[in-house]
Amino acid sequence: MNLKNLTLFSGFLGFIVVALGAWTRLADAGLGCPDWPGCYGFMTMPINPEDIEIANSRFPGTPYELVKAIPEVVHRYFAASLGLLIVGIFLAVNKKKENIKSLRVLSVFLVFWVVLQGLFGYLTVSLKLWPQVVTIHLLSGFLTTLIIWIIYFKVKDLDNAAREPWVFNIRIKRLISMGIVLVGLQIFLGAWTSTNYASLSCTDFPLCQGQILPPANFSEGFNFFQNVGPNYLGGLMDYESRVAIHLTHRLGALAVTVFLIYLIWSLYLEGIKRVPAVLAGVLVFQIGLGISNVIFGLPLLIAVAHNLGGLLLITCLSVLRFRDQ
Repeated sequence: MNLKNLTLFSGFLGFIVVALGAWTRLADAGLGCPDWPGCYGFMTMPINPEDIEIANSRFPGTPYELVKAIPEVVHRYFAASLGLLIVGIFLAVNKKKENIKSLRVLSVFLVFWVVLQGLFGYLTVSLKLWPQVVTIHLLSGFLTTLIIWIIYFKVKDLDNAAREPWVFNIRIKRLISMGIVLVGLQIFLGAWTSTNYASLSCTDFPLCQGQILPPANFSEGFNFFQNVGPNYLGGLMDYESRVAIHLTHRLGALAVTVFLIYLIWSLYLEGIKRVPAVLAGVLVFQIGLGISNVIFGLPLLIAVAHNLGGLLLITCLSVLRFRDQ
């Protein structure tokens, strides 16, 4: 498999790994295996009654549930497969001396980052879904995937010498960079909403519990110094703290939407046609998924798709900004 196909396959696998991670989290299966990298001491997962009995004896405080172990184990194996492919990308990039410096730097960073991602995977389990770690683990998966796609487009461009690079003026570059930052912050808010189980704190739209600003505890909702040690499955914050997180995510979505509409219009005025249309489509898709999560009570498939929509949006912006750097 050549480098272009390897990065293309890895990029799609990155989206699958993020989807599986979201599925695991949203199905409350983050502790489906209370140990790492095995599952109740097994390489895969206990299936037969004898193995299940052994599993329960090893972790009496965490009774074995097959329905939760399956998504956790599947996510781990897909993530491990992606890690191996990333090592392959690193080797392939550095095998050819003619590859540009930015490709080498990205491939080195990617290997470092995937090792760090594995560490956070371990900490997610060992610290019993501590929200800070789970949030960083999610964001790290997003960063891993978008870097792979940047590498893919750079490699593709090397094979297509006839392609004219994007030449944006300073203002457009700054707008795209600001868009990446704002979307990144919004993704963080979404992750913080999910890891603190605040997604269903407001069950109506556009109001929240029939009010524009219901009682909310912002200081506790964004307390990043929560104690290490408790089992955070299901969340430990009170209702008003979760409302604060949910409201902030909604307001962030509004701010990001307004800015991205301005960015899309600015790109269109620069004479770029296809890119603004793609960004607009992804934005509308993501907004629809977010509203659907509230109206329909966080259906699993829609919630997972909402995660992927955020990943797709920040990946598009990142490729737009860094493809020709």
